[in-house]
Amino acid sequence: MQYPNNIKKDIPKSGDLNILKTSHKNRGMNLENEINLTNEYYRNKDIALIFKKPTPIGVAKVSYQNKKKIIDKAYFKEQSTLDYNGLYRGKYIEFDAKETLNKTAFPLSNIHIHQTKQIRDVIRHNGIAFLIIRMNYITYLLTGEDYISYIDSNKRKSISYNYIKENAYIIKEAYQPQLDYLSIVDKIYFKGE
Repeated sequence: MQYPNNIKKDIPKSGDLNILKTSHKNRGMNLENEINLTNEYYRNKDIALIFKKPTPIGVAKVSYQNKKKIIDKAYFKEQSTLDYNGLYRGKYIEFDAKETLNKTAFPLSNIHIHQTKQIRDVIRHNGIAFLIIRMNYITYLLTGEDYISYIDSNKRKSISYNYIKENAYIIKEAYQPQLDYLSIVDKIYFKGE
């Protein structure tokens, strides 16, 4: 199927349900793809400048095949912070996208210590930080403030689904943009201005 801006999507044939199953390794890739398309829409419409941050990688060994460089060995130079960052309405934004198959709780092990520190730092510097969480086939925006409040006042190793339903905002899926998370950012941080 061809979408505007020459975006092509393959639609699985009926009965081919294996395509819809996501391996543990690739979990979150569908969510990331939807966010990437949404961010591209925001950039094309001059709404926001938000990008996926590359993970800093160092090259250890390179070989050449047919005049092309092939990376044989690489390593992570440093820990990455959150997946996405950019500017919206003059404010710095940084967020991470997480997906879980767990139906009753979101495991905090999905968020690393350095990522929690980054959320704290962004908030302390008056930026906007949040998590986009897909759980039970629903996509939520959990503010960095609510996330920090939860982990500071709980000893649990997960965030209950009830907490997410009560405190996070549902991101509605649409044609364009696919996941309009900035409409929620407007309501929370800009009070609908």
